[in-house]
Amino acid sequence: MVSIEDFSFVLFSFFYMLFISKVAFPSLSPTPEPPVFGHNNKILSLYVSLAALVGLFLPIAYIFEGILTGDKEGIKAASPHVFLLGSQVFLEGVSVHGDFSLPVRVFVPVLYNSRRIFTLVEWLRTEIRKGDEDFGGIVRRLHVGRGLAIINLVLWCYNLFGFLLPVYLPRAFKRYYSEHHKVKD
Repeated sequence: MVSIEDFSFVLFSFFYMLFISKVAFPSLSPTPEPPVFGHNNKILSLYVSLAALVGLFLPIAYIFEGILTGDKEGIKAASPHVFLLGSQVFLEGVSVHGDFSLPVRVFVPVLYNSRRIFTLVEWLRTEIRKGDEDFGGIVRRLHVGRGLAIINLVLWCYNLFGFLLPVYLPRAFKRYYSEHHKVKD
């Protein structure tokens, strides 16, 4: 269900993360840098929980229901998104606990969100095509699949273009480079 390109992407991103952590953005401190938004940000925690529900748990439930109902197209369309989101969560854990610098830790969600948007567009196309053809499945499942694809596309586009790029990335770079100047002085 997951293509060789998606597996290759995960491997490439891991090795590229290691590369940029040594060449472009080495860790400047022997102690792990604190998160950009602190440890106890309730709004961010709520946002992450909502994103996990909409982006991971509901699509997994959709895939399991597809197994029971025989919707191979729906499973094939939703699986790349779930695989890449799971891989992103894993690599974010590696970057946080692996003593990587803030820019490297920001790299993971930005890269994966960018890649996942393409899989979400393909998921939505597949769900729309299922309706255009003689769909022999459950109509409710068709609407749920379309709804999930649309909601995920909106959520992850907002996450990338409304949060990661304009808010998270600049704050992480500001903190990293202010620490960089302190180390040089």
